[in-house]
Amino acid sequence: MKSAAAFLAAHVAVSAAGILLTETGEYLFSGFVFILLAVSEYLYYYRKERKLLQMEAVFSLFWTGGMGISAMKLSWLAENWEPVTWLSFVSVYLAFILGYEAMRAWEKKRTVHRKGASGSEERLEVLESADSCEQTADRILRCIYAVLVVSVACFLLEAVVIREIPLFSDKPHAYSYFHLSGVHYFTVSSIFILPLSVLYRKVKGKLSRREWLRLGLCSAAALAVPVLCVSRFQLLLAVLLSVCVAVTAWPGIRLRYVFLVIVLLIPVYVGLTVARNHDVAYLNSIFEMKYEATPIFITQPYMYVANNYDNFNCLVRELPAHTFGLRQLFPVIALTGLKFLRPELVNFPIYITKTELTTVTLIYDAYYDFGLVGVILFGLILGMACKKIATIQERGNNPVALLFYAQIAMYLVFSFFTTWFSNPTTWFWLAITGMMYFYVGRVAR
Repeated sequence: MKSAAAFLAAHVAVSAAGILLTETGEYLFSGFVFILLAVSEYLYYYRKERKLLQMEAVFSLFWTGGMGISAMKLSWLAENWEPVTWLSFVSVYLAFILGYEAMRAWEKKRTVHRKGASGSEERLEVLESADSCEQTADRILRCIYAVLVVSVACFLLEAVVIREIPLFSDKPHAYSYFHLSGVHYFTVSSIFILPLSVLYRKVKGKLSRREWLRLGLCSAAALAVPVLCVSRFQLLLAVLLSVCVAVTAWPGIRLRYVFLVIVLLIPVYVGLTVARNHDVAYLNSIFEMKYEATPIFITQPYMYVANNYDNFNCLVRELPAHTFGLRQLFPVIALTGLKFLRPELVNFPIYITKTELTTVTLIYDAYYDFGLVGVILFGLILGMACKKIATIQERGNNPVALLFYAQIAMYLVFSFFTTWFSNPTTWFWLAITGMMYFYVGRVAR
């Protein structure tokens, strides 16, 4: 914990330098300070554990790096952040690292205690026989079939009821209307097919041509769902989840293959943007870049990162009163149907820079509910939970633990994008993963 304290003290010192540069109007330099800080912290944690997706490393790179991108203030929508905004951004990072390291220390102490009590190191028995691997692979394949059938069936149901498929619609926001309450949760669960296929390959080992064809057809059908929905984010999430699972399952995988997958995604992403009927003039009118000649392929990803931090600043500046848990309880209110009986429980205004730019940061609802105290508690709990999930994955006695790990890692990657843990879809996905975890884990038991 002493090394963690020194590390966090350095984070505070460098962050203070970046904040000072912002206050003097040196926005670009301030942004570069935070980006360099994020990269340095990622490398520090990577060297510590030699994992590309080590939780602390991922959160360092994408949360602090996102702050740096936003701090550059390349859009006229960006304003100087309030002191509480800065404090929230830095505090949640410090709290996350402290929570993670506290859980690490507790687990280490618990392990030492068990060793002392038993006189020997506790070892987990992992079934490695050909029969157990075959049974585990079969159960993963059944999960693939079950999730795919339900997802496609729900997509077809939505298409029939709504009488429209977003990809073939001329509406600018067709996907926003392609939702049947309760049904759409199952539709978007198609994101699991590709990562489950990667898990199947990991457990089964060498595959026959027939098995490759089977997995390919299932994956193609699953990826067709977000394409037909014109959901760029679901497509990205499905592919990136698969990359996370692959990187975790095969630590020695070459980075060039990861970059190749990401590069291949770019034309698909651009194509879906065009299919959404969002032309360059429309997007530029929304983003309001200071340098009007900025290419759209730079402007769009920049604003999808930067403006979320500015939206949080709007919340800090304009929020009249806290909601004391109601915002973060939204998954319970939504999944139980309580939102239809008591709509006043969910009808709270959203404070953002512009109507069209509705994405927010991971801590938006934590601050909405309890202010700075809520942000700090959220960071501590999240850090502890992430360490626990990492430990479960490291034990290696259930391959679906990789999918749990990959999901949480992706939520940290996109920590600048949305309030994952007050989104009912997130908990629905975690519940599905939990059911698959126990079903596949029955083989080991």
